Parts: sequence; structure tokens; C-alpha cells
Amino acid sequence: MMDLILWRHADAHDGTPDMERALTAKGVKQAERMAEWLAQRLPDDARVLVSPAVRAYQTANALRRDYETIAEIAPGADGVHVLAAADWPDARGTVLVIGHQPTLGAAASLLLFGEARPLSIKKAGLIWLTNRVRGHQPQTVLKVAMTVEML
Repeated sequence: MMDLILWRHADAHDGTPDMERALTAKGVKQAERMAEWLAQRLPDDARVLVSPAVRAYQTANALRRDYETIAEIAPGADGVHVLAAADWPDARGTVLVIGHQPTLGAAASLLLFGEARPLSIKKAGLIWLTNRVRGHQPQTVLKVAMTVEML
């Protein structure tokens, strides 16, 4: 069984170059609040994968854990690349991916609906999925959809 958490980066400044956009003061607070919620629930051995964009690794830094920077989940990546980087559904344990829209929404919709549909994750929000087999049929299970406003 595998848990996959798709966490969108927190609020960031507008501007270019896109990869260098940093979190706003609001974004820092959002990242810290969601990181606090996650820290209480993440297993110690969770693998954390982060986009190389500044706003993504600043969001990850709020969690205060080691992480891997993965170029394949940078802005503009395809949802399929997120699933491949996380090794869904074959990885064991928990994988947390910190990235961007529309990529994370596409990855979630592929798992939930079997196709890429428009599905938006709010800034600093997350979707937590798991997998299981019921009667020889693999299933994706939605465990949590959380926004900072709900904390």
C-alpha cells in the first residue's frame, strides 16, 4: 500500500522568471500552518519530492524535513510525470510531492477519474490518496482534501 500526498506550494509573488518566484509573507504563513498539520500525520520515513522552483522548496522548508528536488515535477510538468516520480502505485509507505497547478490537479484526477480533468488544488492545499485492492480490483482512495482555511 502507498500513500501519495500532493501539496501545492503556498502563495507566491507574481513575476518572472517563474522558477525564481518566492513565497509572499502570506505564503510563508500558509506553508507553516499546513506543515504543522502534516508533521503530526506524516510517518518519519515519508519520502518528500519537491519541484526545483523557489516557491516549492520554500514551502517544503516549512516542513523541516529532508527532501529530494525533482526536475520532472517543475512548473509545466505533466501529471503522469508526478506519478512516475512518486512511483505510484508501486512505492511502499508515504510519498509527499510538493509542486504546482495544474500538474498536481492533473495527477489527482488521473487517479480519481482515470483521465486528466480540470481539478484545482488551492494554494498550500493538499490531496492525500492511498491505494488498495478490493476483490482483485485496484482502487484509489481519497483520504483527505485539505486547505489552509480549513485548519
